[in-house]
Formats: sequence, C-alpha cells, structure tokens
Amino acid sequence: MDSKRRAKIVFLIALSALTIWLSYLIARPFLQPVFYALILAIVFHPLHAWIHRWIRNASLAAFLATLGVLLLIAVPATLLGAALKNELTVVYQSLREKNAVDGGIVSQLARSVDGVWQWIGRYADLSQIDLREQMIDKLQQISSFLLSRLAGAAGGVTSFLVAAIVVLFTLFYLFRDGRALWRWSAALIPLAPAELAQLTEGIHRAVRASMYGGVAVALAQGLLTALAFWFLKLPSPILWGLIAAMFSFVPLVGSAAVWLPASIVLLVGGHWGKALILIGWGAGVVGLADNVVRPYVISEQVHFHPLHVFFALLGGMQAFGFIGLFVGPVVLAMAQALFRLLREETAAHSPDASN
Repeated sequence: MDSKRRAKIVFLIALSALTIWLSYLIARPFLQPVFYALILAIVFHPLHAWIHRWIRNASLAAFLATLGVLLLIAVPATLLGAALKNELTVVYQSLREKNAVDGGIVSQLARSVDGVWQWIGRYADLSQIDLREQMIDKLQQISSFLLSRLAGAAGGVTSFLVAAIVVLFTLFYLFRDGRALWRWSAALIPLAPAELAQLTEGIHRAVRASMYGGVAVALAQGLLTALAFWFLKLPSPILWGLIAAMFSFVPLVGSAAVWLPASIVLLVGGHWGKALILIGWGAGVVGLADNVVRPYVISEQVHFHPLHVFFALLGGMQAFGFIGLFVGPVVLAMAQALFRLLREETAAHSPDASN
C-alpha cells in the first residue's frame, strides 16, 4: 500500500471518528427518549402486528398503534389525575378549616408535638431548646426550597413534553420501518442468522421481563398502600392505591408520593399513632417491595438467579438512573447470550471438535 493510499485511509478513519463523535453530541439529549421508544416498540409489538394484519397500509397501521399506546398510557393517568385533584381539594379544604379554627399550622404542629416533647423531657434536658422557633425556622427553609424549585417547574414541563414528542415520533417510525431498520443493522453484524436471532431474543425477553417487573411492583405497592389506608380508616383507599401504583413508575419518587404526604397530614392533624404506622409501613414494606418483587419477576422471565438480577437492577440504576432498570437486565441478557455464542464458537473450532 503506497503512502498516498495509506494517508487517505487514515484521513477517512479520522473524519469518520469525528463525525461519529459529533453525531453522538447531537443525539445525546434524545438518547433516553429513544430508548424508551425502543422499549415501548418491543413491548407493544404484538399490538402493532395485530393492527397491521387488518390494515395493510404501513403508515396508517403504525399511526394507529402509536395512538393506541398513547391512549393506554394517557387515559388512565388523566382519570387518576382528575380523581387525585378532587381528593387533594377535599384535603386542602379540611386543612384550611382546621387551620382557621386552631390558629395556624405552626400552632397545630406545636400542639401535636407537645405531648411527645414533654415525654422526651422526662429523660433529657430540653430547657435550652425553643421548639416553636425551630419549627418556624424549618418551615421557612422548606418554603424557600419549594419556591426555588417552582422556578424550574416550567422548564421541567417543557422538557417532559419535548421528550414525549420524541418518544411518540420515534415509536411511529419503529413500528413502520422497524423491520427494514433491523435488516439493515443485521447485515452489518458478522453473525449467522440463528446466532443473531438468539441474541435478539435474549434482549427482547429482558425488556419484556423488565416491563413485567415494573407492572408487578406497581400492583404490589398499590395493593399494600390501599391495605394501609383501609386499615388506618383513611378515605378512598382504593383510589390512593391506584395512585400509588401509578407513581411507582416515577423515578426517585415512587409510591412515597402517596404515603409520605398522607403521613404528614396525619401528623398535622395530631394522629401520631396512625402517622408513625403509615411511615413505618411505607418505608419498611411498600418501599422495599420493589427490591423483592422486581428481581423475582424478572428472574422468572429471563431464567437468571434473583441475586444476579438484583445487582443488575441496582448497578443499572447507579450507572444510568431510572432507565437502568431496563438497561441492567438487557446487559445481563446480552452477556449471557454472547458468552453462550462464544462458548459454542470456541467448541466448534477446538481440536477435539475437528477430530
């Protein structure tokens, strides 16, 4: 190879690497929505296939499948949101009336903790601590924190809407052109069709298992939350259980978005026993259900040991955030499939196999 041809190849490789890097920078803000679209395309592929059997037009079938996915997600969320608004309105009116009668929320809190404070005072010297002043200071800090967060709320809503549009737009093209895109990608992978099918089946199974795990966690946390509300004789246990199930899909928040505010309302109302029971149940049972139910369901689907799945989920969350709940099992399934293919390939070319 002459020097001119070598220089040309080096230039093309360097230019290709630069182009790949620039493409990554362009696509990086949308990688997470695209990954969500891939998950939805795998999970709802049977729906699209069923629609496509009846409607042969590829674009129309993809549009109807995308619309169906949107309705399956948006309609329950809208109905639960409306019910949640009504419940919160009732709670707010009750607290406002109690606030007007009892002289303000600080006074309520002070009276609520007074009994506990006196009990602690029997065993410790609390004379140097001004409880009311500290409560006011903490409430002011909380108010300042919430106000500072409200400034970024509009940007958060805008980002969510942009991400939702990217997900739906990508999902439509995955439904419509998914097979063509897969054939193009498969042509670049140096594996036999059977080996490639084995690898992709492992990935699909891991994605479906992760989705089943999320649904199982939602059902478990919703049921446990409803059970706690029913036991404590709180209003609308079924509704709050459904809302807790919906919030179980929300990153970093989860079902605590239901039982934690309910515990605070109980504390403000002076129901210390119920509040402590709900906090203990929420943190010790409802919250930990995720660590038990999700690994078990996923391990049953992908035939991994629950401990392997547990560390895949935990490590995925640490590395990639909420999306790691899907990335972790997928990486585990890919590793298993690749090691199996490597073992088969090594065995096929070993000296014993040739003899």
